[in-house]
Formats: sequence, structure tokens, C-alpha cells
Amino acid sequence: MKLGFVSAILPDQSLEEVVKFAAETGYTCVELMCWPVSKAERRYAGVTHVDVTDFQTGHVSAIQELVARYEIEISGLGYYPNALSPDPQESQLAIDQIRKMIGAAAMLGLAQVNTFIGRDWTRSVEENWPRLLEVWQPLVRFAEDQGVRIGIENCPMLFTADEWPGGKNLAVSPAIWERMFNDIGSNNLGLNYDPSHMIWQQMDYLQPIRNFADRIFHVHAKDALLERQQLDQVGILAHPLDYHTPKLPGLGDVDWGQFFSVLGDVGYTGPVCVEVEDRDFEGSLESCQEALRQSARYLRQFLRG
Repeated sequence: MKLGFVSAILPDQSLEEVVKFAAETGYTCVELMCWPVSKAERRYAGVTHVDVTDFQTGHVSAIQELVARYEIEISGLGYYPNALSPDPQESQLAIDQIRKMIGAAAMLGLAQVNTFIGRDWTRSVEENWPRLLEVWQPLVRFAEDQGVRIGIENCPMLFTADEWPGGKNLAVSPAIWERMFNDIGSNNLGLNYDPSHMIWQQMDYLQPIRNFADRIFHVHAKDALLERQQLDQVGILAHPLDYHTPKLPGLGDVDWGQFFSVLGDVGYTGPVCVEVEDRDFEGSLESCQEALRQSARYLRQFLRG
């Protein structure tokens, strides 16, 4: 397995600064964010370390030379919007950008991009399903043509008032994953698996690794602390941030020893990228960098070599 991090936590650093820091800290790969250049509308969004809007051959050679110089791999390109938004303009922007990201990945010789499926959060899963197929079948076919796999992160995106009640990402449970894979019918669609989202949904985060071993394309290493006393006060229908806290690996409820053991058991050898969303480490660039250093020190004990 390859230890990396998600570049969203270093939004104001240049691509070279991100890659150089990864090398200096002992990481071997980075997931690079590809948001359209714009003002972020939520935390960790709007980060652009690879601008895929008008991606050309010159960009390819510059990026490839940079990562080769620092001996860092790109684990994948990442962009996490809502392609199924009920706002047609928002949805189309997301679809267009995902397509551009897939094309840029192919030009870079990469086999992986990561994103969300999306959701109209005011509608049920059943009501969202026709739109899911309408949007994603063409995107997945395009990815197949480009030789690129799409990893869907299992985050419900259900944290703020404007994401209530359904959340902005459908792909949150094994039942939905199985239906999604069956209906789209492509081996190029899989998971960017994050165990922390299973913690606060009070779901088993180990068995899905076994059940979907051939669909786990990429892994995010983020922890979550389920605050049981607070949950007992507000109940599961409260906003999830009212009863859980995102944490660095090792500071929450994920058993990382078991997690890496099961990943190894099913033969996973791909990227495991630290995703920092711990507010205790967001006060400054130095704090964000220390979060990545601390996470690397902690997670290396579970990796061979």
C-alpha cells in the first residue's frame, strides 16, 4: 500500500509546494484536487492544484516532470461536487468538470479519479435513481474509453442545514453501492472508501472491504469520534456534526490495525490517502502540515516497509 494525502488541506500552496512537502514528510503519493478555479462554497472545496479546465500537452509534461523530480506519485485526481444537484446550472458545471478531470487523468497517464455521485437531497433514493443513471452512465462510458477508473467516496454530505434531509451524495451504503454497480454495469466504477463515514452512521466498516474488495480503487484515511453521550441527547435525526467529530487517524473510533489487516487480507495494494478535516489542526499552514506529519507517523506502523 502507498501512503499519501489529499491536497485539499493545503489550499494556498502551489502544486510544487504540495509535492515537495509530501516528499519531505515521507509520503509516496498525493491525491490532487481539481476544482474549477473559483471561491470555495464549503470547507475543503474550491481547491485547484491541477486546473483541468483547458488541459493541454504542456501541462502534462510540466506535472509529470515535477512529480518525477520529487519521486511522488499522483494517486488520482479529485473533485467532489454534486452532479445530481436540482439546480441545473450547478449540476451541469459538475458534470462538465468531472468529464474534464477524466480527460486530464488520461493525458497524465493516470488510471484514477475520485468524486461523489451526488444527490437531490430533497428527494428519496428512488426518486434520484433515474437521474443517477442519466448522468453517470455516459460519464462511466467516457471513463472506460479513456482507461480511467472512477472512485466514489461514501460520504453522505449531510452536515449542514442546506444538505438536509437526504444529504448530497447517494452512495453511502453497501445496499446502494451494489445497486449502483449492477445498474451501471461497469468495472471502471468503484469506491474511494473512507471508514470514518461508517463510524458516525454506526455501520460496520470492515465487512464492506471484504464484500467489495474488487471495487475499492482508492482509500481515504480519516477518523471519526462518535460522541455517544451527545448522541443519546440529540438522537440520530440530529445533524451528524451534533454527535460526531472528524479526527486525524488514531484520534477517533476506527481500529486502524484491523482496518489495514483486512485491506491486506483482500489484496489491496493501492493508495491510502490521509484526509484532514480535524478542526484542531486547521488554524494555520503549520498546523495543517503538522496534521499530515502526525498522521504519517501514526499510520506507518501499519504499513509494510
